[in-house]
Amino acid sequence: MRRDRSLIPLSHQHQHGLALCVLIDRGLKKDPSRENVDRLSQMAAEMARIELLSHFQVEEEVLFPAVRPLIEDGELIGELIAQHREMQQMIEDLSSQRGEPRKRKLIAFGGLLNEHIRTEERRLFQEIQAKAGEFRLAQLGREIEDRVHKLCPSTRYLPWETR
Repeated sequence: MRRDRSLIPLSHQHQHGLALCVLIDRGLKKDPSRENVDRLSQMAAEMARIELLSHFQVEEEVLFPAVRPLIEDGELIGELIAQHREMQQMIEDLSSQRGEPRKRKLIAFGGLLNEHIRTEERRLFQEIQAKAGEFRLAQLGREIEDRVHKLCPSTRYLPWETR
């Protein structure tokens, strides 16, 4: 199913998150050294501060409350919010841990972020598009776009592009 334009700002940010997952995975496979783990951890934490944490805020304050009545699986939104909290804690840990615990946390973060994004895109967004009417989707899209522009410094900036 093609993505409705109302959800495209969030889907674009999801693409950035998936790109981070790929960079983490490939980066660790290419160079598992402590120095590279530290570099990748800092990059992940930087991206989270620039875009991911604000993305979570938009979802929790705009998207989830608006679509909760439409979603059949009553637990889905709660699970997604719990994953947000878990990833927030992982980002704090990545900023402070060193050595092997940091590497394990980085791998776990990349895996959870990937799973989380896939769940939102394949389950949540598909159900929203199937159940929300055209008018409600357009209204929701305006709210999402407004909040994304206010909270996220740039929806096009990727921290590793300037390196």
